[in-house]
Amino acid sequence: MNRKRKKKKILFKIMMFFFILFVLVITGVFIYIKTAPKLEINSANSLMFYDQKGEVFFQGNESKQWVSLDQISDYLIEATINTEDKNFYKHHGFDFLRILKATYINLTSGKTEQGASTITQQYAKNLFLDFSKTWKRKWDEMWYTMRIESSYSKDEILEGYLNTINYGHGKYGIENASNFYFNKSAKDLTLAEAALLTGIPKSPANYSPFVDFEVAKKRQLLVLDLLVKNGVISEEEKNNAYQEELHLSGKEEQEELSTIMYYQDAVVQELKKIHSIPESYTDTKGLQIYTNLDFNAQRNLEKTIDETIPEESKIQVSAVLMNPNTGGILALIGGRDYQSSSYNRAISSIRQVGSTMKPYLYYAALENGFTSSSAFTSEATTFTFQNQDDYSPKNYNDTYGNKPISMATAIAYSENIYAVKTHLFLGSDALINVAKRVGITANLQDVPSLPLGTNEISIIEMAAGYSAFANLGYKVTPHLIEKVVDKEGNVLYQASNKKELVLNSSLVYILNNMLTGTYDPDYIDYNYPTAIGLSSKLTHKYALKSGTTNSDNWNIGFNPDIVSAVWCGYDDNQSLSTSEYKYAQNIWYQSVENYEKAQAKDFWYQKPDNVSAVFVEPISGKPATQNSPKQKLMYFIKGTEPRETDQTFDEKSSNQVGT
Repeated sequence: MNRKRKKKKILFKIMMFFFILFVLVITGVFIYIKTAPKLEINSANSLMFYDQKGEVFFQGNESKQWVSLDQISDYLIEATINTEDKNFYKHHGFDFLRILKATYINLTSGKTEQGASTITQQYAKNLFLDFSKTWKRKWDEMWYTMRIESSYSKDEILEGYLNTINYGHGKYGIENASNFYFNKSAKDLTLAEAALLTGIPKSPANYSPFVDFEVAKKRQLLVLDLLVKNGVISEEEKNNAYQEELHLSGKEEQEELSTIMYYQDAVVQELKKIHSIPESYTDTKGLQIYTNLDFNAQRNLEKTIDETIPEESKIQVSAVLMNPNTGGILALIGGRDYQSSSYNRAISSIRQVGSTMKPYLYYAALENGFTSSSAFTSEATTFTFQNQDDYSPKNYNDTYGNKPISMATAIAYSENIYAVKTHLFLGSDALINVAKRVGITANLQDVPSLPLGTNEISIIEMAAGYSAFANLGYKVTPHLIEKVVDKEGNVLYQASNKKELVLNSSLVYILNNMLTGTYDPDYIDYNYPTAIGLSSKLTHKYALKSGTTNSDNWNIGFNPDIVSAVWCGYDDNQSLSTSEYKYAQNIWYQSVENYEKAQAKDFWYQKPDNVSAVFVEPISGKPATQNSPKQKLMYFIKGTEPRETDQTFDEKSSNQVGT
């Protein structure tokens, strides 16, 4: 007990030292700031993000209905101050005692249970900063907080804060929110209404009454309890307010999504990389940013993830829906819940891609004379090299056909032996060259396991790479932003959406049709296609490839209309369980099926004139005969159709690839 008490005393002394140092630094900075030019907040970071329908889904310091403090209900003002920052009128931007208390509680409990951001800090973040939680952003927040406090009165700061915070459903500012939820001006809000609205900004995705009325009421009660505790209202007033019937008038024009912040983060990051827009514009000028966001696709993707992965699971997810014809990112998810983890895996993470690397290899093979029927023997194989160790890859579950199989079968089963034999047969440059041509910028290692996806690549690059297959060989640039316009209506940036032909369209057509074999029952033989469970679930035709490692699970698929890439795994590279390998596949198929429901027709590709369709035996790739147990229509460049006399590649003595 004494050791524990002594430990707490030491911890307290350390905290006091850093606290005093912090206060001294802040004091010095305040003196410096007093002599600096006044910070302009009226136009600071006036960013408005629009989805592809032209509807606002984020708005920073921009309000159509700005109201002064005397036009806002005293109940709302008191509720906000007592809930967010009860010492607002006493401190100079930072509540040091609250910071000290919150730090002590969080350190001793081992959890982040309390925050200490003041209203001014929150206002600074809303005005000038992006949505990340990096140390740099924390320092920037502190700097802007001090500058705001030194230049503006408390009433001016509070007025600006109440006119710019997010009350959910695209409503920024108290006047907009009051009209939306209760069809009245902010000055006419009752205590009950004010307490309900005050509770929303902490997490609009959870506390909006249109999202969950019962949760919103619990949050309202917490606000009312704080007002009683701080002597603003009586217990009787609290009870009357809580029991008051609320007449909500707003309609849920746009759902509040917990994952939309990942898309917003990605937009901010992309905006910073547009060299034609000076960084000063994003700080001080009003910008209207038109994005590719498809709100319905984002909503359905989030809903599918929530329904697929158990709430208690710690597994993470990233997902991207992309228009393959333009590279426009329609939906993006960088994690399961932004509130619990703002780390954006869609734009910041690279992971081993597993067998989703193989389509690049098989396109290279087609380009080098292979066909859908080209055969290698499926058997346990050890590859021997002169200057490196032997390599013995294995198929999933150690399953082998011990017979020649076609490329189409190798794709359906995701055969590792066939892939490595093909890779060594062609030479490593063939795969690397194709990957680079479609936009993969990762440093690809020249190793025998390269086609098995041992390299780490980002999900956006993989989606863009598959887009080159989805639009028959045209490379596109992935992007979220279509256009940026300033307050005067000047177009500062316009995405070009240029396409560059980097692959042979006829060969891509052949590859895409082979990629439908991953869920085709015609390939059931000594093994099952990797996505055979989807054969009865898919109502549209897609090319699909999965990828698995011990800690990563991918599904990437497409048609001419959409590319969907989904990754599931643990941030700490923990191994996945058998059941967890199904998550990415289920999220993938539901995301594309939901997207295609809204489309007018079923999209697939028209056969090029130089491509022929021939019935073959799918497993062997040999020409089909009347006695063939299975026949499947497969595609070939005219003049390369299979013949009965075609040899298996690894049976040719001059082309032996393994021993």
